[in-house]
Amino acid sequence: MPRELQIQVSPEVAATPAMLKDFLAKLTLVKPIEIKHFTILKRSIDARQRSIKINLKVLVFFADEEIVEQEITLPNYKDVSQAPEAIVVGAGPAGYFAALQLIELGVKPIVIERGKDVRGRRRDLKAINIDHVVDPDSNYCFGEGGAGTYSDGKLYTRSKKRGDVNRVLEILVGFGATKDILVDAHPHIGTNKLPGIMQAMREKIIEFGGKVLFDTRVVDFIIKANEIQGVVTQNGDKIEAKKVILATGHSARDIYELLDRKQIFIEAKPFALGVRAEHPQSLIDSIQYSCDYRGEFLPPAPYSIVKQVNGRGMYSFCMCPGGIVAPCATAPGEVVTNGWSPSKRDQATANSGIVVELRLEDFKPFAKHGALAGMEFQKAIEQRAFKVAGGTQRVPAQRMVDFSQKKVSADIPKTSYVPGTTSVELGEVFPSFITETMRQGFAEFGKSMKGYFTNDAILHAPESRTSSPVRIPREDISLEHPQIKGLYPCAEGAGYAGGIVSAAIDGEKCAIKLAQSLFA
Repeated sequence: MPRELQIQVSPEVAATPAMLKDFLAKLTLVKPIEIKHFTILKRSIDARQRSIKINLKVLVFFADEEIVEQEITLPNYKDVSQAPEAIVVGAGPAGYFAALQLIELGVKPIVIERGKDVRGRRRDLKAINIDHVVDPDSNYCFGEGGAGTYSDGKLYTRSKKRGDVNRVLEILVGFGATKDILVDAHPHIGTNKLPGIMQAMREKIIEFGGKVLFDTRVVDFIIKANEIQGVVTQNGDKIEAKKVILATGHSARDIYELLDRKQIFIEAKPFALGVRAEHPQSLIDSIQYSCDYRGEFLPPAPYSIVKQVNGRGMYSFCMCPGGIVAPCATAPGEVVTNGWSPSKRDQATANSGIVVELRLEDFKPFAKHGALAGMEFQKAIEQRAFKVAGGTQRVPAQRMVDFSQKKVSADIPKTSYVPGTTSVELGEVFPSFITETMRQGFAEFGKSMKGYFTNDAILHAPESRTSSPVRIPREDISLEHPQIKGLYPCAEGAGYAGGIVSAAIDGEKCAIKLAQSLFA
């Protein structure tokens, strides 16, 4: 019978199959030739000591045993071309996982996406980076795959109680992701790999009878007697269905405005806001691994840090080892940053959002906007950043120590942010309570991570789309909106999930509740 072993080895042994096989042979008191096969089930890094170790859970098959590997298969999808229809607004992870779940359950999904497919999006991303032109329907946030497709593909989630994380990961593997995401403690696909996975999911939806409509923006809801009847697109076309999953992501401000205008109940939601800090990856490696040189067997080091400063949480968000800072505005006249990494995480710099938690009372200057107060607060900062940086997609930037000392940086080195930077005192961008919290917070970060607080780190402002500034409420059991029957607020845009895996889980949950109601 195969043996499951928990072991701790050096990075070189973990990365070298022959060396790992020898280690397993010594541990199990057999000759290496007697080990027929081994499979790594789980992998994580232990960097708490100067001598870094890799924790592995390994399944070992010996010479006389049959090798049984985990087989990853996609769910049993049905032909739904003639089935009852439901609309899914948004083709991000929540929308696509919802659509696939509907197909499993015998419902025909009509996926409506305001942006382009993954290939078409590339031209619009180039336009932002090179020409400083923002297409409000196709950018880093809008388009096939949503914000996650071109902002990293990190799959780590703490929301284990929300649903079956392994199911989501296995479906992603079934659509082309590497099996490493089933093994690594902090799985990651990479921006270069995600587009192909999203395309494969779309093709499967169409293969089994669903529809996916690109360049189609929802501008109105058809509602009768507080029941959804369908949607209206920007061309005036009506698409009818009595069930609608609203999975538009955290940046679809026009949807929040539409709901508010139609007096459909929404509410302001706290979120977090700050900067995106970029360090040399070699510096982060030396801090996290306590070494001068990381070597070839360790991945670029991530970090995660949380502090309480002035009674507020200040923390790292969406940390990207070996990554790039990206321009993520969704409308002309604003500057927004985010970060991403390719699958190899092989860029020279590391970046992370460093954000300060906000409270509802912080939005009081925008109280006249009601439930949209947080959104208007967010928008005002993004527009101010655009203005102080010169009215382009160049980002306001400052060296970290200079920022803490309120000094405009004499120079800003070239960063990974392609549109470029403008040296600015970032106090011009943020309200004083955010600025003062960050000034103190970076010094506190430096006490926990020796070397982190340095002028070699460049702050890019703002990092403002951490989560939705609006919550679209829903019933706990049915997941329908409490006011509009048949409307299912979903995932990040509704304020109920954050990140690819959580959004996917929430998409599936909404699809299940929709199908139960449809066939009741």
